[in-house]
Amino acid sequence: MKKNSIKFFLGLVLGFCFFNVQAQQDAQYTQYMYNTLSVNPAYAGSRDVFSFVGLYRTQWVGLDGAPDTFTASMHSPLSEKVGIGLNVTNDRIFITSETYIDIDFSYTIKTGEEGQLAFGLKGGGHFLDIDTQRAIRGPYNVNDAGSQVNIDNKFSPQFGLGLYYYTDKFYLGLSAPNILETEHFDENSPDLGSFATAKERINLYLIAGRVFELSEDIDFKPAVLFKGVAGAPLQADLSANFLFNDRFTAGLAYRWSAALSAQLGFQISDELMLGFAYDRETTELQRYNDGSFEVFLRYELFKRNDKMISPRFF
Repeated sequence: MKKNSIKFFLGLVLGFCFFNVQAQQDAQYTQYMYNTLSVNPAYAGSRDVFSFVGLYRTQWVGLDGAPDTFTASMHSPLSEKVGIGLNVTNDRIFITSETYIDIDFSYTIKTGEEGQLAFGLKGGGHFLDIDTQRAIRGPYNVNDAGSQVNIDNKFSPQFGLGLYYYTDKFYLGLSAPNILETEHFDENSPDLGSFATAKERINLYLIAGRVFELSEDIDFKPAVLFKGVAGAPLQADLSANFLFNDRFTAGLAYRWSAALSAQLGFQISDELMLGFAYDRETTELQRYNDGSFEVFLRYELFKRNDKMISPRFF
């Protein structure tokens, strides 16, 4: 089989997997430790500043129809106990486009001298767009009328929950960004007799991270993320980063049975941080793409608590 033919076939698989009644995974991120609000609403306000994060990820570069994700979030404390946030994510894969718009609320209580426990709620909407005409107009030339299913920005409500415990050196979070399962049917072409659907499933996230001071100028920062959804394998992301002089971060990450990643970050100032990540597949899929790239920018201002360590890892 020629390489281009393999790309076309894989693109079709990526797209039409949404047409079956099956588990649907949320977008994935290599730099998840800097993008916590997208998966856990209890994180809102926890940095004691107004914090904005923009992240762009292009996955499996060179493979037609591969995922392309952009997310932007902002959050801030309203008081010592209350935080709010806003998160917008767009995830494109082959002939599908999903947009999430969520508002986050958190309430925090002190659990000791250093620890705090936050409870979070997330509410918003999900817009799903599936257009098989993109395949027909493109190089795939899919002409089977029975597979010509279209969903035009179908709206469904979102509601999520989260817990987030943290100190200045440690965090642990458990969350379900959406606990409402919605099934999207092909309502535009009932005469075609299509049984195609895309169904959302509950994704559960467990995150944890710790900062170890190795010396006055070097910190070691391991972090883990576990994501589970019914009908799909458990996803485990493990990362180990080193922070030098509170400015430069470098490390490696491993997505279990999927990819190996390199991460770089630079704290340009107390307010501004820039980060990059590159993933290389460890599966057979690496033969058909040039890896995945991710870049994020974080900007913060209006520090509320003078005792907050700045810049902070998480």
